[in-house]
Amino acid sequence: MNGVTSEGAMSPYWVMMGLIFFLTPIICWLFSRNHTESRVPLKRTFAEMWEKKYYLHVAGYLAIFIWKKVTDGLNEPIKTSTGHYTDWVHGLEGELVFWVQNTFQNVVFTDILNFHYLFIYLFLIYVTTIYFMYTGERDLTDKVTLNYLLIYALAVPYYLFFNVEVTSSYIPGMEALLYEDPWYGYFYGSHDPLDNCVPSLHIAIPFGILALNWLHVREKGISIKEWKHRRYHQFIFWNTVLFAFAILYLGIHWIIDIPLGIFVGGIGALFIHHVQPRLRNDFGATFKGFTKGKTGQHAVVEGIIVLLLFSTLLGSMAYQEETMNERASMRLGPGDSNIDIIQELVPGQEAIFTLTNMDDQYPVEVLIIELENATLAMDEDDGGIIWSEIADDAVSVAPGETHRFEPIDTLDFWYLAVVHLNDSADGVVSVHILVEYTGEDLVTKSLLMSLPSLWMTGWVIHRLVRLNMDGRSWIDSTPSHAWEASDESE
Repeated sequence: MNGVTSEGAMSPYWVMMGLIFFLTPIICWLFSRNHTESRVPLKRTFAEMWEKKYYLHVAGYLAIFIWKKVTDGLNEPIKTSTGHYTDWVHGLEGELVFWVQNTFQNVVFTDILNFHYLFIYLFLIYVTTIYFMYTGERDLTDKVTLNYLLIYALAVPYYLFFNVEVTSSYIPGMEALLYEDPWYGYFYGSHDPLDNCVPSLHIAIPFGILALNWLHVREKGISIKEWKHRRYHQFIFWNTVLFAFAILYLGIHWIIDIPLGIFVGGIGALFIHHVQPRLRNDFGATFKGFTKGKTGQHAVVEGIIVLLLFSTLLGSMAYQEETMNERASMRLGPGDSNIDIIQELVPGQEAIFTLTNMDDQYPVEVLIIELENATLAMDEDDGGIIWSEIADDAVSVAPGETHRFEPIDTLDFWYLAVVHLNDSADGVVSVHILVEYTGEDLVTKSLLMSLPSLWMTGWVIHRLVRLNMDGRSWIDSTPSHAWEASDESE
């Protein structure tokens, strides 16, 4: 990534690096003042990393970057099979998020929340690992690192098979405040398919940290109020509350994304809490207690759960293939200019953009434009694309008509499809969008990428049932081969 944008401003990447180097020591010092004896001396840092195998945590962060890149490469191409559920969510919620944005919108607030949404979110993920490492909390360092890796993995089938478009592309008049600033616009346009709404990882990941903290201290028989890290826990909590507001205000997420984010974060936290002691060999070798019979029991019970969840994915695709052409992908009000992403192509791949105007009265204007050129046409003061600056190259799609654009085959570029409804229109105009990516069929790969999530969900359900049957607390993370009253094994 270049150090500067096309306009010469420092890129979000370098701002993030600056935050890491500047804020990390401040956060670690500030929240460990009441337990300075826990701090790992600087001269012991590398020895600590080696002795406690923290180099594996670095590998975990690298793994999630690769996992995310692969998932993002699948998201758009498989939408011709997986469709979206935006109309379902809109039918359930209506336009409450529009009220949130209208009620609180102002420029300063938008700038603060934009910064918080991107930079503080990423910073919290990173600094939480460093904080617990710095304060000698081996188990929590393990857990919060796994939290980022596994919660993203848990979200994969939701993102790939239950797409929901961002609120600003479906609620007429709602502004995409997160994407309208040219400085942020290029970054998000090249990293966000604009339909990874359900669940919200801005809720799932920090909630996972909160849940892991709670499970950790409760199993030790103390409360959060008694815990030496309670102030850092509160710091995460209040940032999570702010994330919940920001995702609604900025024109990204729906209200339902918050409880679903909590659900995914909770599943991830339970899985990590119960698996980490075995991974750390605190109760013997990693596979101690495994027997043919117990392994078979896991395979059958968790396999049944996986098959049930897998059939849900297949059923969703069957439903979408029958109905997706009848439902709107985007809705516009007078003067709206909405965007859709056409992702960067790989060699031998083409993208074909097709738009159907579902209205019977008003035409819509459509333009395919390189992402960088689109950001140059954004208004730095008021936000959003200035339609008049790019309108000359637009195509008008008449009511009830379909326009299929020429295939895009240029590599190394991201494109935006900008859809505009004139100010003279009245009411809401719906359009259906289809972007076909040529090349290999990626549905099978997407299903395989979803299996870890399905299995983790099945494992958590099975684990909680076995704990209950053995009369043990659901927060007991002891591997089952160490249970006194049972011959259970993991």
